Amino acid sequence: MALQAGIVGLPNVGKSTLFNAVSNSAKAQASNYRFCTIEPNVGLVNVPDPRLDKLAELVQPERTVPTQIEIVDIAGLVRGASKGEGLGNKFLANIREVDAIIHVIRCFEDENILRDEGPINPVGDKEIIETELQLKDLESVEKKIQRTEKLIKNGDAKMKAELEVLTRCKDQLNQGKSILALGLSKEEKSAIEDIFLLTDKPILYVANVDEASMHTGNKFSDALIEAVKAEGNQVIIMTNAIEAQIAEFDNPEDKQMFMEEYKMTEPALDRLIHSTYKLLNLSTYFTAGVQEVRAWTIHQGWKAPQAASVIHTDFEKGFIKAEVIAYNDFISYKSEAACRENGKLRIEGKEYVVNDGDVMHFRFNV
Repeated sequence: MALQAGIVGLPNVGKSTLFNAVSNSAKAQASNYRFCTIEPNVGLVNVPDPRLDKLAELVQPERTVPTQIEIVDIAGLVRGASKGEGLGNKFLANIREVDAIIHVIRCFEDENILRDEGPINPVGDKEIIETELQLKDLESVEKKIQRTEKLIKNGDAKMKAELEVLTRCKDQLNQGKSILALGLSKEEKSAIEDIFLLTDKPILYVANVDEASMHTGNKFSDALIEAVKAEGNQVIIMTNAIEAQIAEFDNPEDKQMFMEEYKMTEPALDRLIHSTYKLLNLSTYFTAGVQEVRAWTIHQGWKAPQAASVIHTDFEKGFIKAEVIAYNDFISYKSEAACRENGKLRIEGKEYVVNDGDVMHFRFNV
């Protein structure tokens, strides 16, 4: 589905280091100077899912294919980016293209790492980025208000409702609040869908802490968590440099030994990937056969024909029905044949809403 989450933040907060950790198809350059990343790096990230592994153990396929999301490493923003400071316009345009934002915030002290903003201040850093995104959105909204008012003067009465939504957006931004927090309905969002507002994207915060704070957090990450509490957003505490080292291991045993040394039961990275997947409002279904056991990404709430389209558009066009086995039933009965014999395989039509974890086979004709 090519859904993207963009990693953003001030310069030298650990964005490219995080990208190196999560990406299994590309390695971003991570260096200690501003604008090290100019063109965004894009990497495909496997979504860890133990359910896929359990299905593969039962089916014994020729190959196992996890589902993926795209992570984009966007260059560091600076104060004044909305006015073009630090190549700001280009970087803000890169953010405009992603579906969700992973905001990395520095929560550790290190005099060897450059910082232009003074003492470590995660809440202040968060507000710098938010302000730049809001200012850019305000510029976009005001321009559309001008165009809409002209259309109304020319007799286009249908634009009045659109102007009302745009005016609410302008007021929201002038109060220093995001468009997402405005809670626009699907119909109301049609008024702004063509201007791709930056603050209308869901956000996940990463508190990049020092090694000593990787399990407990510290005063900086605590302040960040308190600051985002009212927003309802999640903060993932991790040490990006350690996660990047874990990702370098190809041998699972070596990787496990390294994590045990740091008293880790799983990489914090896995929590980040799962949280990003949830942030994008995504769900997973599986196909399971002797050639391949595979996880497929869909939006939550999709019906069976839509879900079939991610395999091939012909599956949606010629959709007849879907054979569905609940994941827990497949695990309990250990095969599709056993599920069928015990009445656990259901035949569903076009109106069936796919559940997370469904094991599916589509029948179609084109």
